[in-house]
Amino acid sequence: MENTKKMRTWLDDLNLDHPLVIAGPCSAETEEQVLKIAHELKDTDVSYFRAGIWKPRTRPGMFEGVGALGLKWLQKVKAETGMKVCTEVANAAHVKLALEHDIDLLWIGARSTVSPFIMQEIADALKGTDKPVLIKNPVNPDLALWLGGIERIYTAGVKNIGAIHRGFSTYEKTKYRNTPEWQLAIEFQNKYPDIPLINDPSHITGKRDMIFDVSQTALDLNFDGLMIETHYDPENAWSDAAQQVTPSTLVQIMKDLKIRKESNTEAEYNSSLDNLRAQIDIVDNQILDLLGKRMKTSDSIGALKKQKNVAVLQSKRWNEILGKMVLEGEQHGLSEEFILKMFKAVHQESINHQEKVING
Repeated sequence: MENTKKMRTWLDDLNLDHPLVIAGPCSAETEEQVLKIAHELKDTDVSYFRAGIWKPRTRPGMFEGVGALGLKWLQKVKAETGMKVCTEVANAAHVKLALEHDIDLLWIGARSTVSPFIMQEIADALKGTDKPVLIKNPVNPDLALWLGGIERIYTAGVKNIGAIHRGFSTYEKTKYRNTPEWQLAIEFQNKYPDIPLINDPSHITGKRDMIFDVSQTALDLNFDGLMIETHYDPENAWSDAAQQVTPSTLVQIMKDLKIRKESNTEAEYNSSLDNLRAQIDIVDNQILDLLGKRMKTSDSIGALKKQKNVAVLQSKRWNEILGKMVLEGEQHGLSEEFILKMFKAVHQESINHQEKVING
């Protein structure tokens, strides 16, 4: 699969003067709910109305969608509002039904992308369609697996493709529902700059009050659009209530987002600078997260030393670490002076943490 400008045709043909916006409820619950939300999103920046009708849930017993009945509700949305509609497909049967009901865009979820067998089955069912098909990243941070899924769809003759970045599962608790791993999305862009890349801040954050910040970061990184879950009564939604916003909140988010327009040399420079600064902000946050984890480990070491009545400062161990870090720092283009200053500061903070535990 070679990168080509033709990959952007389906998006460029929309002639948007703003990022692509895909919005609607996590789950289609009732016909009335779907139509009410759609009418509230009509005449906004939303280009595609989304609603999940088949919901692959983590555990049995949870609401798993209304099924094929929801396709008729989406048809009503098209007829009454004029908006294009889209939904998730997870197997060949879903694809067949969605195409029969003239759904305008299909997306493949993270739980499907993780399996080459499922992706091939879906690719075979999609063979030759001119509908845009978006592929979410797999649940695990594996760029090759994500690209492999896209390649299967592309090889099936589907030329109108795109990708959705929805974050990645992790065992560790973080402030995100699914950690963004922005660097992986940036690497995706570098490999295929013309495949439209959509950010899904709803699934990344899991919290509606974080959606704006993640959306802004995505736009600063030159993402092409956003998929934001929207419900007129988010608190009482049947699935993923905490991450959905109201239609009025979505409109305000789109107003508040800073969207760069590249029209001249100065704008291109500012765009590139903002992109690089966004990448630095991401790495800086990762550094802080890692330092926080390091100090939690220092607290545990302090508790162990207290139990065994061992001195905080272990000079031999410290000198070994420092020498090793200087050598490894050189391989990353970091000066000895910088490494010494940084690790001495980290070491002092670690000692402070351990002394606090021991004296606590």
